[in-house]
Amino acid sequence: MRLFIAEKPELARAIVDGLGGGSKKDGYFECGSDRVTYCYGHMLSLKDPEDYDSKYAKWSLEHLPMVFIPWELKKTKSGTKQLDIILKLLKESSLCVHAGDPDPEGQLLVDEILNFVSYSKPIYRLLVNDNNTTVVRKALDNLQPNSSFRGLSEATLARMVCDQLYGYNMTRLYTLKAAEQGFQGVLSLGRVQTPVLGLVVRRDLEHEAHKKSFFYDIDTTFEFNTLSFNSKYVVTEESPIDDKKRIIDEIFASRICDRVRGAKATISNISTTNKSTPPPLPFNLLKLQVEASRKFGYKPDQVKDITQSLREKYKLITYNRSDCQYLNDEHHEEASDVLAAIGKTATMFSSALSFADVSLKSRAFNNDKVSAHHAIIPTKASAELSKLTEEEQKIYLLIARAYLAQFFPPYKFKQTIVTLECEDFTFKCTANLEVSAGWKSLYRNDKDNEEVKDDVDALALDLTSLKVGDKGTCVHSSIEQKETKPPARYTMDTLLTDLTRVAKYIKDEALRKALIERDKGKAGEHGGIGTAATRDTIISNLFERGFLKENGKSIVSTKSARDFYEIIPDQAKYPDLTAIWHQKQLMIESGELDYLDFIKEHVEYLSSHVAKVEEEGIGNLKVKQWACPNCSKPMKKLKGANGFFWGCTGYVDGCKTSLPDSNGKPVAKKKSESNISDIHKCNSCGAGLIRRKGKKRFFWGCSSYPKCDVTYSDIKGRPNYESNTK
Repeated sequence: MRLFIAEKPELARAIVDGLGGGSKKDGYFECGSDRVTYCYGHMLSLKDPEDYDSKYAKWSLEHLPMVFIPWELKKTKSGTKQLDIILKLLKESSLCVHAGDPDPEGQLLVDEILNFVSYSKPIYRLLVNDNNTTVVRKALDNLQPNSSFRGLSEATLARMVCDQLYGYNMTRLYTLKAAEQGFQGVLSLGRVQTPVLGLVVRRDLEHEAHKKSFFYDIDTTFEFNTLSFNSKYVVTEESPIDDKKRIIDEIFASRICDRVRGAKATISNISTTNKSTPPPLPFNLLKLQVEASRKFGYKPDQVKDITQSLREKYKLITYNRSDCQYLNDEHHEEASDVLAAIGKTATMFSSALSFADVSLKSRAFNNDKVSAHHAIIPTKASAELSKLTEEEQKIYLLIARAYLAQFFPPYKFKQTIVTLECEDFTFKCTANLEVSAGWKSLYRNDKDNEEVKDDVDALALDLTSLKVGDKGTCVHSSIEQKETKPPARYTMDTLLTDLTRVAKYIKDEALRKALIERDKGKAGEHGGIGTAATRDTIISNLFERGFLKENGKSIVSTKSARDFYEIIPDQAKYPDLTAIWHQKQLMIESGELDYLDFIKEHVEYLSSHVAKVEEEGIGNLKVKQWACPNCSKPMKKLKGANGFFWGCTGYVDGCKTSLPDSNGKPVAKKKSESNISDIHKCNSCGAGLIRRKGKKRFFWGCSSYPKCDVTYSDIKGRPNYESNTK
């Protein structure tokens, strides 16, 4: 019996269709003598430190570095039932067909199950990047030995193990060293999340350090016969300009302006070119998150959840965590059915659909550019749009419009560039004249859309009647002083976009090129960090940990984030580590490097770094410390049975001082509360009672609070012992 193990249920169903159909069983499909089962993502995970030894449940510098070689895997809580079904089917099988996604993560996902049970029977590899039945059948006819992909699996495993070791050791190391300075909380470090935080911190620091300066635009208007148009001054080598070729000398700009005003001008060159722009590619997850943030203010994790619902609940879209913007050629054969489904679901597209031409084949249809998954597009399923939530409707319509645009002709225009001379100065004007709107007719009302924005310097004007030698006049000239702007703070959409091209921030040229090379051929990726499926979670975690916050539409780093940034090593602040690991992973894939050697090399780095930090410390974290009012030692925030309170760190030396917590700060007892009664005692612990004023009336509380939280109501200045509350 052949057993196919697919990464996801959708792929399993596609394999069943490719095999000619089958019947559904509990956790698998039966297709004649074959069985097709499926995973729900990773069914196994690396054990946590406390799984190896309970002592690791308590954080201690003495335990660092924690090294788990050989490592062990454990069943995930959510996947135990399905994994047990897979393991049972493996025992019954005569061979296995690995049908994980055709990417590093997909290779490891199924391999780790096979290794978990030491599967020794033949294993083949099915490579499917599209659930289209035609594509699946072609792949079924081309099964390959799974052993050919061993290097890919080992490289991914090495990265996973090293990521865990890095995160656990670095987080505990810096958190514990910070605690010695009075820091309360966790300083979480990760190979990806910490460089992401570094991006925001550096952008904020650059923004705040900016010193404004001025530059000058020369505004001119020329008339040639009946035509009037603006032109830009063309700077020369002698022009006083900044690094962005902007004039920075006001007197220089004024002289040009005065000389050309009213002067004669001659056209020295003119060229007109027929141009066209193809429709924007369909969405991948990141592009969809960026667009949804720009248009609707949706958070990245919110978009992922919405698309998950559209895919699983309504079956309206294809796989939603894709990092690809292309489609297999076979998808073009289903265009009529998909467009029909869009028409049934989104009736507002009815008019546009009547102009769609399914014979057109846009650049999106390209087998060579489809990676592990294809672009996010609508399926052949339809639904009643009004039954979707407002958020689901908006996201579906974005996806549907992008797909519909693939069946519209290119946007066509004539671009005319006019160069003219006036008083020995050169000016230039660019004008675009629309010939055919094409796909842009679908985006007419979409303001600020980067995908469809025209050349901001181009005029919407017909200058084709002009010719070389024509004479004209400068009818207007003036200068406008403009202020340089600091680097803009990140917004959610600009941060997401920057995560796709972090290689530009790597100082080492070789590493930068390596990271860019990794993404070669990937639309929208140019040396990025993280994946389409993880970036939203990383950003969300940084918010939850108090490192990032929102200021209007801007995303800014908090004070704790900046203090943290100052004490961590450069290798953690920048994406260099990802680039270094990528080079090592390539060597593992090709067989040049043993994956265990890579892991051991990483362990050596962690060991040396732990030793260095334990010896030298982490510098001044600038932590606000609260001194004990009795012994002056730092107070520490603790969690008791009745909530948070502050206890003195001198407890081991006999100081028993404790104070209640208020918004993360210890609250000293008021002088009026120091009047502890010598007469009225707590029936629970025997300590003196204090008469306090509540919102509406007085009450009596125990002076040993928060250790004892007994209270009594007040009767004519005395505690009512019958009203004991706890």
